[in-house]
Amino acid sequence: MYTFLPEAVRQGLHEARKAALQRKDRLCVHDGEKVHRIRRLWDDGFALDLEGSERLRGHVDIYDGPKHLYQCLVVSSVDEDDERVFEFKWLTAVADRPAADFVRPDFVPAGLLES
Repeated sequence: MYTFLPEAVRQGLHEARKAALQRKDRLCVHDGEKVHRIRRLWDDGFALDLEGSERLRGHVDIYDGPKHLYQCLVVSSVDEDDERVFEFKWLTAVADRPAADFVRPDFVPAGLLES
């Protein structure tokens, strides 16, 4: 599509596209102490930038800024164009409160007034 443009213009468009992806998305993968920015996330995988990312395997955590969203088990990766695409075996949402051993009602009042 951009084959008729000069190389400098194509490189500038590529860099602008990468910068826009990094600005609008705060999702990242934490693998121990290493943090990698996620470019795309879907039902059974995610993609990282090819430069600066390594092949991940095993248990990793996915964050949205400071909020812990998911834990997943990465099983494979493939290099496609300028992305490293990972697939995971399972993806589990992280609970923000402890599990309850009773049924919670649909409506819970914010407070009770004494008479």
